[in-house]
Amino acid sequence: MTGSNKLRVFTLGATALLSGCGGSKPETSPGTSPAVSTPHSTALQPASADEGLAITGPLIVEHQVDVTAQRDGTVSSVSADTGARVSAGAILARLDDRQLTANLEAARAKTRSIEADLKNWQAEGEVLKADYLRAQRLWNEKLIAEEQLQHAKYKAESDVWDILRVSEQLNTAKQEEHSLELEVEKTRIMAPFAGLVARRYVREGQSVSKGDRLFWVTAEGPLRVRFTLPEKYVRQIKKGQELPLISPDVAAEKHVAKVVEVSPVIDPSSGTIEVLAELSGPRGELRPGMTVVLHVPSLP
Repeated sequence: MTGSNKLRVFTLGATALLSGCGGSKPETSPGTSPAVSTPHSTALQPASADEGLAITGPLIVEHQVDVTAQRDGTVSSVSADTGARVSAGAILARLDDRQLTANLEAARAKTRSIEADLKNWQAEGEVLKADYLRAQRLWNEKLIAEEQLQHAKYKAESDVWDILRVSEQLNTAKQEEHSLELEVEKTRIMAPFAGLVARRYVREGQSVSKGDRLFWVTAEGPLRVRFTLPEKYVRQIKKGQELPLISPDVAAEKHVAKVVEVSPVIDPSSGTIEVLAELSGPRGELRPGMTVVLHVPSLP
């Protein structure tokens, strides 16, 4: 190969190498990982200057709790399953209450017995009071000795204290009865508010201890989004302001969230304000826990 041919080959190879190096870069570098938001946090995503901020976060509801056992026992029946809609106070399950019910009936019988005893003492008191008045008249007429008068007096006074003692016994019996009624009530697992049974953790025949989770009950609305904004938005975001809201899972639906609460202070550690927005109008296919995107307009 001549020297001029060698020069042409080298030039072409260099040109090809330079053209290969001039290609576009990948959108995401290998060392960069996408931002991940936790289920109960919001993430700020920068948008164009005209669009403002796109805030991603979960839909939440105010009423959402784990219903736990208030005493030890064995589940005798389950009345609600996952997905059931329940009203406030509805029975979700029952614990075996046979022993408690028997104790309660015994306490009620004791209360009735003391009530009858009290009435007997009160009647006896009326008799002794009449005897004392009669003794006073006889004493005035000098028909009995003073000792008999004093005896009738102290006997009537003694009965007053007996009535007071039995009255306190009756109060104690009633409180014991009420305590057992509360224990029986604890065997009835009830929904604390109207909502949806999201999960059931127990089955019939299962032994549970105080504090064990039995059901997860959640309200279905109102749907809300809690998020934070940089402190520079403190003058722009206002209570009652409406913000566009969409869900990637239901992209065809467009919703609006109204700001219902703006924190009156700025968090000094992060330099942010906390905002709570509530879904306005029909919720469509939105459900608690779904991820939504809320758009906050840019600063003027």
